[in-house]
Amino acid sequence: MTFKAVRTLAAAAGVVAALAGAGSALAQAKEQFVPVLVYRTGPYAPNGTPWANGFVDYLKLVTARDGGIGGVKIIWEECETGYATDRGVECYERLKGKGPTGAAAFNPLSTGITFALTDKALVDKIPIVTMGYGRSESADGEAFPYNFPLLGSYWVAADILVQHLGKVNGGLDKLKGKKIALVYHDSPFGREPIPLLQERSKMHGFELTTLPVTHPGVEQKAAWLQIRQNRPDYVLLWGWGVMNAAAIREAVATGFPRDRMYGVWWAGAEPDVTPVGADAKGYHALTLQHGAGISKVHQEILKHVHDKGQGTGPKDEVGQVLYTRGMMNAMLVVEGIKRAQDRYGKKPLKGEEVRWGLENLTLTQDKLDALGFAGVMRPVTTVCRDHQGSQWGRVHTWDGGKWNFSSDWYEADMSILRPMIRKTADTYLAEKKLTRRDCAADVAAQGAAAKK
Repeated sequence: MTFKAVRTLAAAAGVVAALAGAGSALAQAKEQFVPVLVYRTGPYAPNGTPWANGFVDYLKLVTARDGGIGGVKIIWEECETGYATDRGVECYERLKGKGPTGAAAFNPLSTGITFALTDKALVDKIPIVTMGYGRSESADGEAFPYNFPLLGSYWVAADILVQHLGKVNGGLDKLKGKKIALVYHDSPFGREPIPLLQERSKMHGFELTTLPVTHPGVEQKAAWLQIRQNRPDYVLLWGWGVMNAAAIREAVATGFPRDRMYGVWWAGAEPDVTPVGADAKGYHALTLQHGAGISKVHQEILKHVHDKGQGTGPKDEVGQVLYTRGMMNAMLVVEGIKRAQDRYGKKPLKGEEVRWGLENLTLTQDKLDALGFAGVMRPVTTVCRDHQGSQWGRVHTWDGGKWNFSSDWYEADMSILRPMIRKTADTYLAEKKLTRRDCAADVAAQGAAAKK
């Protein structure tokens, strides 16, 4: 072969490589990256795994059925945190720049990680979605432009539980003199409801006892010894992972009635009660709007994902409580991206653009029904000042084999929560030397830009 022939072949190979590279770059340019922080290992894995499976399965559904979001392919990558804050921060730093436009939004699935990421997200302009957890005061979108505690915070949860206890006793005034014990995971997650419960205790005259349980929550003897001594009327459980089943077992050993125990919505799923067997019967927990059961969207996932051998986890967990919660979480992120595409175009979007979509969600009941979420959740509407968008919940009860709804809907009393949110948000802004956003000015600027 001559030198000239070699040069010709090399040039041709270079053209092919360049074309392949251009094709690869073009394909990547139409990808939206969604990071998935998970914990499939450690003491919280029994609860974290079904959530992660539901989240990823919904992304697979949108990919298989819809071809992505507005013609943009969804790509994702899991990162194992083990529910540890330092590992969560490492995952954030590793994943935030992936994809052609960086991470669309993070779902930390940890209040501790949320606290650690709040300042980082503000600088990096990446939304932090904390559906049913995180910083309660971050519902204030003027103070926390990149935090989205969608559907409800722990102040919402605590307020609804107090309302429910008032109702079962014949009125909130009947709580005067009652004893309520809070058994909580001694972490930012577990400490979140305390300010609201303290406020409600002053309003209604019940006696509140707070009993911390150290990570991971298996050892609770000290807390339940105090319960045996103080004989509270009700126990509220703010637990997660192995802590929840351990608490129910301690209630059995102590002789505390399970029908006087109420868990937060992270203490009301199948992994919390099935390890205890028949002794868990009668235990109550709050729901983050949804319970267990198969809806239209679950059927779509079974058809387009599991029936094709693409399910992330076991098929029989589809429709369980935490699986559904992960699925809902992914749907809210997808709908935030869709909403942002209405403004910025059907292309991969930056975190700052996705933030606008999450801040302007309007998921009506008709829209939810069309998405297959009829009976799963209530409408949610976010605006600049309100990054929560909805604050409803109800109670379900374990009958020994399944969860059954056992209360009407409750809406958190925002006349109580709103001043607490504002005050705590102002404290955060002062500590960080930050300025509150002017939502009126932002909305006016957005309207002016839209007319151009």
